[in-house]
Amino acid sequence: MSQVQKVNTPQYTLPGGIYLIQSIIQVVIIGAGPAGILAALRLQRFNHISPIIYEVRSEPTTLGGAVGIPSNGLRLLFRLGLWDALRERGAETSTLSVHAIKGQVIGNMDMTSWSREKTGFGYLRIRRVDLMEVLYEEARKAGIPIHFSKHLTGIEEDNKGVTVTFSDGSSDKADLLLGCDGIHSMVRKLYVDPNTEPQYSGISNIYSLVPTSELPSAAASIDGLNVMLTTDGLLAISPCRASRDMVYWFFSRELAIPPGGDTRDGWEERGKQQVETIKSIVLDLIKDSEGEWGLTIKESIRQTNTLRFYPVYRLPTGGQWSKGRCLIIGDAAHAMQPHASQGVSMALEDIFMLSNLLDSNLGSLNEAFRVYEQKRRHRVDEMHQLAERNGGIRKRTPPWQLWFKEIATSGVLGIYNLFGLGKLGLGQKPLAYDVEEDTH
Repeated sequence: MSQVQKVNTPQYTLPGGIYLIQSIIQVVIIGAGPAGILAALRLQRFNHISPIIYEVRSEPTTLGGAVGIPSNGLRLLFRLGLWDALRERGAETSTLSVHAIKGQVIGNMDMTSWSREKTGFGYLRIRRVDLMEVLYEEARKAGIPIHFSKHLTGIEEDNKGVTVTFSDGSSDKADLLLGCDGIHSMVRKLYVDPNTEPQYSGISNIYSLVPTSELPSAAASIDGLNVMLTTDGLLAISPCRASRDMVYWFFSRELAIPPGGDTRDGWEERGKQQVETIKSIVLDLIKDSEGEWGLTIKESIRQTNTLRFYPVYRLPTGGQWSKGRCLIIGDAAHAMQPHASQGVSMALEDIFMLSNLLDSNLGSLNEAFRVYEQKRRHRVDEMHQLAERNGGIRKRTPPWQLWFKEIATSGVLGIYNLFGLGKLGLGQKPLAYDVEEDTH
């Protein structure tokens, strides 16, 4: 029945189901996304715990656009030895340029000037497929087994460990179970917190990746994140590869839940309708945009052959994160809107906090989980709120209000740069947070 052969090891259990940290030799990880593979790498290298990963998909996914990883996450990737490989693929996009609806730049800022001084890292935009290729290669070199087509159907615990079962009849047993299986986590649904359900944020995204070879020559020189507020959402474009041979553009807007309720079929139908009309909608919104920026963004949209649509969901704060020998981390525990670019970074912070606590003198896994939640809750809630605030600028606005926002944005960024407010760390202090300092 077991997927792998286990070595019989002594179990250390105190009365009342209190598990000693010294008994943790093997970990089962559900989910082979960034959180799962990064957790496996860290626990194997730092804690000498043997990981095995199970993934519901039949093969490594190639879906997804580009993800942003700010200073706090990049520093942890460096400590895992992954920074050089990721830097070779992703694009440094620490600068922000805000454009008016007519195309002209109304303000610039370096989003990581202060946090870069504190951490040594800025902001990386990288295609999800490139990120995953680096992580899968690292797992391969580390000899970490990843099994695909594994649909989790059951979780059971006893004094000797935690057992997971899958729809194909196979099972596995370990000393620790980590749920790294995203916002729709089966580990959360089946075992840790069945009553917590994802909530729709009210915001949906359309995105695409376009080779710069198909665009005006100016596209290859796009630097940093370029954004434009419209009356119907936020439009943005940035490079996503170190070679600058590809741009990532997205349009983020307010959108109601489809008629008939929050069902997969409803969203798929709405998505199909949105994709069919989105290019003309966006082009109409920015029809007055002129100059190099206007030409580049319009051509990026016109040359787009494949669009991806997805509604942005989040988990409510305050959910349960652990039960017995099981802990859910990353989006499985606290998925937030992507508008603070903290998805990968929050998972990394979870992983390092857990890893360091398992190496501490706390003694029991129960106590480690208690301290883990005590230290992580405030930080996660803080970033959750930031992401929600940032999502607010995606909402519809009348033309007069858009004009006012452009003037206000120009003034604020002008003052920010004139007086060097970036040197004070305004808006950047969360990016310099070091989870390892918080562990001790």
